[in-house]
Amino acid sequence: MANTINSIEFISKNGQSVRLRHAEEEDAKNIIEAVNEIITSGTYIQKERARSEKEEIEFIKEMKRLNNMYTVIEMSGEIVGIARVIRGELEMKRHIGLFRTWMIQSAQQNGIGTEVMKYTLKWCEDHNLHKLCLTVFSSNGLAQKLYERYGFVTEGTQREQVLIDNKYEDEIFMAYFFA
Repeated sequence: MANTINSIEFISKNGQSVRLRHAEEEDAKNIIEAVNEIITSGTYIQKERARSEKEEIEFIKEMKRLNNMYTVIEMSGEIVGIARVIRGELEMKRHIGLFRTWMIQSAQQNGIGTEVMKYTLKWCEDHNLHKLCLTVFSSNGLAQKLYERYGFVTEGTQREQVLIDNKYEDEIFMAYFFA
């Protein structure tokens, strides 16, 4: 197991205390509540339903067992989002990770995404990843700009891949390559 950061704490732009740390089984209920809030808002999450508490607990256990990153984002003690990296399961793809992150609306635009990216890239380096992949909807320009600022490049676009609010949107594939 790689020697990696366990948690970091910082103050967000709005002055609130934020902590990024490994997800634990007892976080399952709070993660589900945050997921439901995002699903209700209907934007920028690739989920139609939250996992059950039992499913979430099993997912957290599986992420640990596979040595993947599953990080909760706490703002003033409340879980407001997650970040995760799922490594390739096949040996030939073990050098690649798939990144997903989300935060509830009230936590966004407070500088947290920047810290999540730093934390994630450090985790990937500590785990000897060569490439980190993600997808982003074409209408989520803020996220695209954040990823580009951190060195992600566009690898391709799947046109009209998702239907959101009765409008087709492209899904953009991006990647970060470690030296």
